Amino acid sequence: MKRNLLTSMVLFASACAFACTNFIVGKKASVDGSVICSYNADSYGAFMNLAHFPAAKHAKGDMRKIYEWDTNKYLGEIPEAAETYNVVGNINEWQVTIGETTYGGRHEMVDSTGIIDYGSLIYIGLQRSKSAREAIAVMTSLVETYGYYSEGETFTICDPEEAWILEMQGCGPDRKVSKERVVWVARRIPDEAICGHANQSRIGRFPLKDKENVLYSKNVIRYARKMGWFNGKDDDFSWKQAYAAPDFGGRRLCDARVWSFFNHHVKGMDRYLPWALGKDKDAEDMPLWVIPDQKLSVADVMADMRDHYEDTPLAIDSTDIGGGIWQMPYRPTPLYFNVDGKKYFNERPISTQQTAWSFVSQMRSWLPRQVGGCFWFGNDDGNMVAYTPVYCSMTERPECYNTPDADELNFSDRNAYWVENWVSNMVYPRYSMLFPSLKTVRDSLQQAYFAQQPAIEAKAKDMPEAEMQRFLNDYSVRQAQQMLARWRQLAFYLVVKYNDMAVKPEADGRFTRTEYGQGSIVVRPGFPAPYARRLVKQTGDRYQVPE
Repeated sequence: MKRNLLTSMVLFASACAFACTNFIVGKKASVDGSVICSYNADSYGAFMNLAHFPAAKHAKGDMRKIYEWDTNKYLGEIPEAAETYNVVGNINEWQVTIGETTYGGRHEMVDSTGIIDYGSLIYIGLQRSKSAREAIAVMTSLVETYGYYSEGETFTICDPEEAWILEMQGCGPDRKVSKERVVWVARRIPDEAICGHANQSRIGRFPLKDKENVLYSKNVIRYARKMGWFNGKDDDFSWKQAYAAPDFGGRRLCDARVWSFFNHHVKGMDRYLPWALGKDKDAEDMPLWVIPDQKLSVADVMADMRDHYEDTPLAIDSTDIGGGIWQMPYRPTPLYFNVDGKKYFNERPISTQQTAWSFVSQMRSWLPRQVGGCFWFGNDDGNMVAYTPVYCSMTERPECYNTPDADELNFSDRNAYWVENWVSNMVYPRYSMLFPSLKTVRDSLQQAYFAQQPAIEAKAKDMPEAEMQRFLNDYSVRQAQQMLARWRQLAFYLVVKYNDMAVKPEADGRFTRTEYGQGSIVVRPGFPAPYARRLVKQTGDRYQVPE
């Protein structure tokens, strides 16, 4: 997500403050032939609905006003396309899906005169494209014509057949210095591979003559030469080394997320652990993609989006003081902090508390497109939500994802963002105590959605198109609203069960009562043993009971 940047140091620090992550799975790397991609949209304090842009026809001369996605600042206007396609969330009716992570790059490349910001580029691209390749062509032609307003960005662009990543930066605001508007490069991810990016540029060297799998602007190398950032042979040119060279933060706080994703699915990733740890300047760089040992499912990718580096050297030590009494695998922000003149950092796992929404998109070529595109959506941290199915033909959103009068400053218990945040913010500080209850509900819902999916899609695919669309729309709305009802019930349950740091007993799914009708005596769990030992070590005999 976007930041306002003053220096390259501020640019990078800000990039890591908005902790977006994308994972990509090629169609031969998935269990059923789906192309899969994921995204978490992380912005502190952000409130987001499920986006929707209905299909439309536009008259010649119609103009589209461009407002910066993050700030709502008016940037200008461009001509409308004659026809635009239905978009719900980050998927369109042709199953094209686009995600992003911002890496920043060189701050002098930001073009403050540009009209198209990265967020607008995503949704305009979705509205005007029937395939990933067409989306790349649309997006790059727009910024080459009107200028690119945002910082360095990596886009995930997928359809039912192909998965691509596109990296893009402006060429600065001064047309006297540079008559060029933008530089970009795109690479197709092999069908049998998985890929990821997380706020650090990922494209290094690329084959200049592979026109089928590599696309790039004509000036991609020339501009770096002109600016003095590259002087070698063309074949040795590395996009990220020229425009966004990774430093400690780019590796430890960004690429480490990709390393964790790869590590879940490929043996031998210890080879690249020194790169992810960020401290060894001579460490071997990670590849852009890897071939997984086993094929991935949608459920696998959802699990990857819930990761906190568990069982790796990067694992957040939930027993240290940062985790609090109840071993929270989350840390407060900002990422960097100073103590007695020394600078420190917090780990930055994939699952993070500031996620405003998250998705896992499933695109399938063998089904009618209205059925094939299933956009699994969650309105909070992926670890704290059950992703609900949103079919790409959807034209009417659930109220819980588009609630009247709810926004970042107005709570509503009819709104998924607020109810899910209500629950997660109860859970975070008492994680080891409360999270098992949330996980039980989350996984039960998720498994139910997966179990229903084959029958729903089998029924839908044989319907006439209009009936199919209505059937899938109603199903998607129903699942989202039922999820909200269950999450609201979970909120009430957590308040009652864990009130005052005690635990109320249950039997057969009900709170128990005494023989006289009152609630049973609560259990007082006290400190977890690891925390109690640390407390005694820190306080000595201050709280020791005399013998």
